[in-house]
Amino acid sequence: MPTPPVLRRCVLVVLVALGLAACTPSPKHQATAPTSDASSSASAGVDPALAPFYEQQLEWTACGSQQCAEATVPLDWSQPDGDTITLALRRVPATSGEPVGSLLVNPGGPGRSAIDFLPSFQVLVSAEVRAAYDLVAFDPRGVQASSPVTCVEPAELDELTAWVPDFTTDEGIAEAVERNAAYGEACLERTGPLLGHVDTASAARDMDVLRAALGDDALTYLGYSYGTDLGATYAALFPARVGRLVLDGAMDPTLDSGEVAAGQAAGFEAALRAYVADCQAGADCPLTGDVDAGMAQIGELFDRIRANPLRTSGDRELTVALAFSGVATPLYAQQSWPVLTQALTSAMRAGDGTALLQLADQYYGREPDGTYPTNQNEAFTAVLCLDDRAPAAPAEMRAEAERIAEAAPTVGEFFSYGGAACAEWPVPEVGALDSYAAEGAAPILVVGTTGDPATPYAWSQALADMLSSGVLLTFEGEGHTAYGRSNACVKDAVDAYLLTGTPPADGARC
Repeated sequence: MPTPPVLRRCVLVVLVALGLAACTPSPKHQATAPTSDASSSASAGVDPALAPFYEQQLEWTACGSQQCAEATVPLDWSQPDGDTITLALRRVPATSGEPVGSLLVNPGGPGRSAIDFLPSFQVLVSAEVRAAYDLVAFDPRGVQASSPVTCVEPAELDELTAWVPDFTTDEGIAEAVERNAAYGEACLERTGPLLGHVDTASAARDMDVLRAALGDDALTYLGYSYGTDLGATYAALFPARVGRLVLDGAMDPTLDSGEVAAGQAAGFEAALRAYVADCQAGADCPLTGDVDAGMAQIGELFDRIRANPLRTSGDRELTVALAFSGVATPLYAQQSWPVLTQALTSAMRAGDGTALLQLADQYYGREPDGTYPTNQNEAFTAVLCLDDRAPAAPAEMRAEAERIAEAAPTVGEFFSYGGAACAEWPVPEVGALDSYAAEGAAPILVVGTTGDPATPYAWSQALADMLSSGVLLTFEGEGHTAYGRSNACVKDAVDAYLLTGTPPADGARC
């Protein structure tokens, strides 16, 4: 099972819908209305070997208030004549009845189901955007409804998420590597050859097939968190087919695993400090003294739980691994900070870990009955171990852990020793692209939040800089991502870009 740092490399997006801002659509758009004509310009210039995929007809059927379809793509993009897999799509037709194209969405992860996210996404975008576009969600390869990765039973996943590796000795590190290797072998046994083809580049190539099958000459897309990595990869592979891309809560795709872990550790440390200051300014905060003292008390709580896991109202104990997940989850949205205060109060004053365990379960997608309705945990690890693998030599991991601890003394331990997770993953690493400049692409809007714990603001700055046509929009605030949970300034700017193709001024702040 992936160790704690890997489970938090590209964490799931948490969105809170706020008020909807109105924008006026322009009569000009980059995408034509979807068409069923297989000879459409949407598939122009495609390798003849791939033409059957690009020219396939999507058969939409009613599924509740939405429409459903499946698309076929190659299992291995280097062998288009080989085996195929299916991708599940959901669509909410444009309310105008005359769409200018499709707006694809990805909520992050990797591993989060866009199909499950679509009902929430409907209320995040303005009425004008819903009128202009068909809203389309698809589960990327390996995720939930699209040829999913499968690894272990729920009870085994319970054990693995609660597991606390011992990284203080070489023997403990070796045990962690061995246990993660066994998890990988279980994934390979249950998933088969697909496990070696759920990398981000393959998913980005799938998106271009979907773009063509939907009848769009250019891709319009909104990706959150890991979804920005997917969007940036698409832009790098298909710059001429970039339409209007919004990348919110950006990843820096050029960072290696160690740099990602260090950045997230510092991000969560800073977010926790901001929470502590807010908690101490209110009533009934369990953290006394100043911010430094409050942070020390949270560190002491982790130490106590490591030595003696807390009881809960059920038959599961709260281990320190689960405790950190419980503390981290509310940091994704400032609106959730009061929930963290209640959970810490129960743990610190009553020795009750129930509330923190519930928050950890929320992170992992575990239901009260012990089931995991989605495969987000399995898909998460499978994608990340294909995209990048950190050094696994004990000496290198210890040196990295020391650097992380300096930047994040309270939570850094939970982002260290990530190399143990993928050291013996049973399929070869695919790796990242050589360049993400996407030369020749239309303007791409990158949205960054200054207090984002999961995708630090510096990553949004870096992605906007490396994209040849990147434009940076900054939200000055706390929490993970901005569009749909921040303010009208961000919503107005993003909506205007989606509707007219004109981004805000580079460097605009909200």
